[in-house]
Amino acid sequence: MRKTEKRRFQALAAAALTLLTLQAYGSTTAVEENTFLFPEPRHEKIGELITQFIQKSHYMHIAVDDELSSRVLDVFIESLDRNRIYLLASDVEYFNTYRYELDDIVKSKPMDPVFQLFEVYQTRVRERLQFALSQLDTEPDYQTQNEYQFDRSESPWASSHAELNEIWRRRVVNDALNLALEDEPWEKIQQVLTSRYTGFLKRLDQVNNDDVFERFMNSFAHTLDPHSSYLSPRNSEEYRIQMSLSYFGIGASLQTEDDFVKIVGIIPGGPAAIDGKLQPNDRITGVAQGLEGEVEDVIGWRLDDVVDLIRGPADSIVRLEIIPANAPPGSPKKIINLTRDQVKLEEQAAKSEIVKIPRDGRDWSIGVIDVPSFYRDYRALSNGDKNYTSTTKDVKRLIAELEKEGIDGLVIDLRGNGGGHLTEATALSGLFIDNGPVVQLRNANGRISRLDDPDPVARVAYNGPLAVLVDRFSASASEIFAAAIQDYARGVIVGQQTFGKGTVQNLYSLDQYLRSDDDKGFGQLTLTIGKYYRVTGESTQHRGVNPDIALPSGIDAGLVGESVRDSALPWDTVQTTRFRAGKPLDSTIQSLTASYTERSKDDPNFQYQVDTIRAAEKARAQKTISLNIDTRRAVRQDDLEHRLKRENDRRMALNLDPVESLDDIEADDLPDVLLDQAARIVMDLVTLRQIPGKPAQTAQVRP
Repeated sequence: MRKTEKRRFQALAAAALTLLTLQAYGSTTAVEENTFLFPEPRHEKIGELITQFIQKSHYMHIAVDDELSSRVLDVFIESLDRNRIYLLASDVEYFNTYRYELDDIVKSKPMDPVFQLFEVYQTRVRERLQFALSQLDTEPDYQTQNEYQFDRSESPWASSHAELNEIWRRRVVNDALNLALEDEPWEKIQQVLTSRYTGFLKRLDQVNNDDVFERFMNSFAHTLDPHSSYLSPRNSEEYRIQMSLSYFGIGASLQTEDDFVKIVGIIPGGPAAIDGKLQPNDRITGVAQGLEGEVEDVIGWRLDDVVDLIRGPADSIVRLEIIPANAPPGSPKKIINLTRDQVKLEEQAAKSEIVKIPRDGRDWSIGVIDVPSFYRDYRALSNGDKNYTSTTKDVKRLIAELEKEGIDGLVIDLRGNGGGHLTEATALSGLFIDNGPVVQLRNANGRISRLDDPDPVARVAYNGPLAVLVDRFSASASEIFAAAIQDYARGVIVGQQTFGKGTVQNLYSLDQYLRSDDDKGFGQLTLTIGKYYRVTGESTQHRGVNPDIALPSGIDAGLVGESVRDSALPWDTVQTTRFRAGKPLDSTIQSLTASYTERSKDDPNFQYQVDTIRAAEKARAQKTISLNIDTRRAVRQDDLEHRLKRENDRRMALNLDPVESLDDIEADDLPDVLLDQAARIVMDLVTLRQIPGKPAQTAQVRP
């Protein structure tokens, strides 16, 4: 069959599938309101242009061929139905007829097949929601012994409508049971779930042509690597607003995953960062306005609709109903109150404190500098303002202030620091090492450039005992700084393996390359164009920076980080550049590790942290949940009792009064275990006295 005839047959098959499905399930208002989606002429232009950018500018010079097409299809299917609850196995077989044609489509062919595939998905989603609504006619049986499998990402595709019906019957029971566990009456449960499912139907019919095209092009881009992406004109404007910080919100980055809006990042200086309760991977289930407003269920909502609810006037309160990231399945939801505001530059700034460590009959002072991001006020700098703010200037000032206070050692806290300006990472490194290279950069053409300490004649700002505290959310510029400190043997890296983002991106406004006949625009493309390497020649990509001393963390490295992404660029090496390293710290690290391990055995706060992490890991291993209300109540009560016991065991060991309820715990009662351990490790460094006073003068030249 020739390609043109094949496409015509496939288009007719998709249309017939939709028609038969609607006849089988009956029409609804939502279906009747739906308008057919179709590719617009500019989509073909954008596809051609993006293909050219990929072939010429992407770091990997990936060929747009059948092999890539096959991977794009897999990513596209996953983006539509990651949990395998909508599509049938026969639908996936139909999708497979295009497995080796998507490369031709994106290069120069009409985009009609992509929209036909999406129409199949849209039809299946509509079927499922209509079925879910039909299940709300009668109250479910909460005494069943069945279980609901909430993670089906690795399960086989359903082979029949009957199989999907059973999956969704259990899902509806679980949705209702979650509300029944909050003591909601059946009438209220009916109302909430009817609103949720009909709202999902309504939003399904609000999908426009650009939404479909953007989803497909992002599947295409994410096949190259996780950080390449395409934004439609509407989302490009949303990105511009976020970057300008000209709106009032909560200071968090959001994305949709399955039916939830998920927190993917907390912006330093924003309300969420200042409050400290909202965490990455928390899922938002509801939003309420003010202290008294009713919580509006947002499960299944479009991302931009949820964002509109969260934004509002400055100094107004928004309440988020969330499922915490580490909460066991079936846990009660949590309410977080946040006051809307702009992200404030002064709140992004580095801050210092002094931690007192009692030892040998005296209190030792360990300085701590929290660096939430690598920032620089380029506007003030370009205007000739010598007092412009920057990470390096602020940290240098804070070091001087801490040394006046007589600190014995220093911790640089980079936990949660997702990066920022590269120039600040190199400049900050220069406060702790003498002149020399900090990082290497290789571009798509293979050319390697070296970035050195930008102020080589300046004296180091601090040459005493030093530790850098990192976690899985320490990324990009944070990893460059931590790697330099480690490679120069200038300090000890403690915490968790870092994120592993060692790539460089460039943003292309497609409006500069294409001419529009209307006001719609073309959107923007983010493309990976380079890769970072340490002075040793090793990349920070994929592997990140491994700590010299690993500390237990509640962040699951199996869920967060570059290495968990299928399309992440690989770790590799380039030639080592010449640099002057300090005395190797191998024996020092062995001694520090031994002291830390022995000390932590008798630390109640540390053991509390370890026990909490183990409980969270056990919860994350679950893939099913009981649909029996008595079992669920018992599991929930057991979890509360275990958490309360862990807390009171900790308090008893510290000679503190026990609490009767977890609600009685104040935020200040919970210690920062990792920071405390990092400070004590620095105290061990003080005792060992093995960090050279002037690292560069005692350095060894490496080839």
